[in-house]
Amino acid sequence: MKKNNESIWFQTFIPSLTLFTSFGTLVCCALPALMVTLGMGTTLAGFIGIFPSITFISDHKESIFIISGVLIILGFFFQIRSRNVSCPADQFKADLCNKLRKISWVMLIFSLIIYLVGFFFAFLAIYVFY
Repeated sequence: MKKNNESIWFQTFIPSLTLFTSFGTLVCCALPALMVTLGMGTTLAGFIGIFPSITFISDHKESIFIISGVLIILGFFFQIRSRNVSCPADQFKADLCNKLRKISWVMLIFSLIIYLVGFFFAFLAIYVFY
């Protein structure tokens, strides 16, 4: 029974955490770069005026990307590890278990896409556009 509880925890908490951290990379790097590229510098200045903590996140972007990347890798590791764990015998709970697995995979893939977009704008876009 403990194995199923661990599996449910890994299938819900880790993907949610990876989604949260990958949104952090998007906010710190991709959105400001996109806004400046589109000529919306004054909008970015207003946004930073409202949320000044974004500059703190941008100052520590390397650490944020490392932590977020490690969490995404862990998320995929735990998803792959728990794919062979059986769902409950009850049909209703088994359906919920299967839906939870699908949602977890979608969240992880979405997190990876957001992470890669943020990584591009944080570290590679300067070489591509300038």
